[in-house]
Amino acid sequence: MKKLFSILAIAALVFVGSNNVQAAPAKALSTNVSMISATAGTLLAQDEAAPAQSESFHQELKQRFIEGGPGFMGIVLLCLILGLAIAIERIIYLNLSTTNTANLASSVEEALKSGGVSAAKEVCRDTKGPVASIYYQGLDRADESVEAAEKAVVAYGGVQMGQLEKNVSWISLFIALAPMLGFMGTVIGMIQAFDKIQAAGDMNPSLVAGGIKVALLTTVFGLIVAIILQIFYKYIVAKIDSIVNNMEDASITLIDMLVAYKNKK
Repeated sequence: MKKLFSILAIAALVFVGSNNVQAAPAKALSTNVSMISATAGTLLAQDEAAPAQSESFHQELKQRFIEGGPGFMGIVLLCLILGLAIAIERIIYLNLSTTNTANLASSVEEALKSGGVSAAKEVCRDTKGPVASIYYQGLDRADESVEAAEKAVVAYGGVQMGQLEKNVSWISLFIALAPMLGFMGTVIGMIQAFDKIQAAGDMNPSLVAGGIKVALLTTVFGLIVAIILQIFYKYIVAKIDSIVNNMEDASITLIDMLVAYKNKK
């Protein structure tokens, strides 16, 4: 659409210029028509070049993938798909597990002062996240002693940490596995290239270069998969560390609240 407006604007300017020409009107008209035609052709060619470039990128990627061989390239692609699936599931779970611990602690403290342990447990029951679950387990043992509540908090904190780290080790496995598969594909491709040289009985540079190029493609794709999964893995680990720190701080706050509640009774 912008190109069309540009063509119309150029045509208008040329038309105005032709009106100012007093001599040789036929020649001026012919020149103006030629200018408009050339400009229109150039702009339309630019419009058609953009989708052609995008299509060439996808075609190039597809061609390189096929050249690398369906065996190892398919396994590397499977590592990418499985790793991304686990990473997205963990990111969603961790974001849902994130709670405002300061608001939760203040709500539990107010409930302890107004309604006792049962009211505080009700607040934790209505709140999602690992911190609320730890609070609930600690309050559930509060009638026994503060030491029993502390042991329950520590034990259930380990359970919640295991839930946060669930399936994360699979992502690290795919990070290590993808480049290793790429290197293996490269080695096998080099062996096949030398087999072709031996069968041909001649050191043909084109034959060697083609075999090495195909062999190195598996390494490139393996490294790309590892880099992508590594970014997601580091984000997930940082998110888990943040939630665990909040859990530890909240646990200390809960024990302090229980000690103060026991002393007032």
